Amino acid sequence: MTKLKIGLLFGGKSGEHQVSITSARAIALGFSVEENREKYEVIPLYIDQAGNWWGKEVAEGILKSGEPKPVEKDTKKNWHFPEECGEIEVFFPILHGPNGEDGTVQGLLTLMEVPFVGAGVLGSAVGMDKIAMKNAFACAGLPQVKYIAVNRSEIFSSPCVFPKVCDRLEAELGYPCFVKPANLGSSVGISKAKNRAELEKALDEAANLDRRVIVEAGVKAREVECAVLGNDNPSASVVGEITYNADFYDYTTKYTDGLASLIIPADIPNNISETIREMAIKAFLAVDSRGLSRVDFFYIPETGEVLINEINTLPGFTALSMYPKLWEASGIGFPQLLDKLITLAQNN
Repeated sequence: MTKLKIGLLFGGKSGEHQVSITSARAIALGFSVEENREKYEVIPLYIDQAGNWWGKEVAEGILKSGEPKPVEKDTKKNWHFPEECGEIEVFFPILHGPNGEDGTVQGLLTLMEVPFVGAGVLGSAVGMDKIAMKNAFACAGLPQVKYIAVNRSEIFSSPCVFPKVCDRLEAELGYPCFVKPANLGSSVGISKAKNRAELEKALDEAANLDRRVIVEAGVKAREVECAVLGNDNPSASVVGEITYNADFYDYTTKYTDGLASLIIPADIPNNISETIREMAIKAFLAVDSRGLSRVDFFYIPETGEVLINEINTLPGFTALSMYPKLWEASGIGFPQLLDKLITLAQNN
């Protein structure tokens, strides 16, 4: 039987480069089991931190070592794709963050006319941009925390304008509040502000990372997540909960073993679980995602209220990642999940 050639595309020009490598190693292992090995030939392709593409030989070395390739000085290969690219029948991009899950690579693969796993250009771009995402959720009637979008020009403005911006945020959102760059993933650049000084610092830091910033009202709630799988008629997994001792679920807590616990399934009432699953599918369709997504929520037990937080259209596949664990608890093991994602990419 002729094997389908899968291009496992990983690395990338973002702060989540190492996470991408770790996800790719797990995926490569999942394709190596007999049931997938008989159907697929995996061809790894690596993008270094300067944006240079590398073929199978280098990529396999990165997967084996788990370490990024040092960027060579004066090396410019960005648009010189490895020969193996011409063989690929389905791409599996596992590029987290900017230049990976924001629609840029998805646009390139679309131009190449090769099917790929995950959301297309629109779904990826809307899912990555927190402001566009929340606007889409609002149009879909999904309840969420109160938020205000702020431009870098307002933050880096004159001494007369910036205090007024802070006054508005204090009056409409209060403390604590969360300040986030609009277009960075995995909690990168997010700060929790509990007073005016922390707010000013957080706005400055976020504006240095992105020209658009979102500020959200803090809410005391349990953090729960749901995985979605499918294209036009997606399915939702069981609901899982994240617990941690940190002030909030920051990058270090998310990717350091032992700092956070995943409780699957979450210990919540059945009707709340069903509400979350329904909202997850609604959010998936609202941003025009496809293939896969993880949708995050706030659950307030005292009121029974469920608020949507965000959607991740290309969630992590590391050993600590919620997405594959949620499907495993729903009866779909890791190798089978990969097989389903390839089928969805072909049938989109």
